[in-house]
Amino acid sequence: MKRVVIVHGWKGSPQENWLPYLKEELENLSVEIHVPQMPNPDFPVCSEWVNILKSLIINPDLGTFLVGHSLGIIAILRYLESLPEGNAVGGVVSVAGFSETLGIKEHESFFSIPINYDKVKRSCRKFVAFQSDNDYYVSMKNGEILRDRLGSELIIIKNAGHFCTRDGYEKMPLLLEKLKKML
Repeated sequence: MKRVVIVHGWKGSPQENWLPYLKEELENLSVEIHVPQMPNPDFPVCSEWVNILKSLIINPDLGTFLVGHSLGIIAILRYLESLPEGNAVGGVVSVAGFSETLGIKEHESFFSIPINYDKVKRSCRKFVAFQSDNDYYVSMKNGEILRDRLGSELIIIKNAGHFCTRDGYEKMPLLLEKLKKML
């Protein structure tokens, strides 16, 4: 059985933005789905977020897929870094994701050491990144870094802001379509 774990972003929750939509659509496809409430979303600690992923994904395999919004992506990348050699997931979808510091104090624990991009690439078969050309938190440069360092497919959406409800993103049919192809 395929499984998907969706990770919300900083100050987020599983009930916000397009996450409930994606969860419901995947449940209709008989996919095992997890959308955890990450601990301390206002003052996140990287190790706590990674430990949640480790507790949900005990045996990662090519039938495992992860979707992250904003800070959720760096948590996913840190999780992938932690996998033993030879273990890999089927895919990762990034929405407004980033892998380099944005200079936000509350994110510091996620950037205490540089990302090992080679290890992350070996731990995942396919990467897809959605970026907006007018994101007020995460610049286009961040999507280009994911593309260049991870070989991610980069999908640029015009005027999508940070892909939040306030930007008109309670649903993301294109994300669902890409994820279905990966599954």
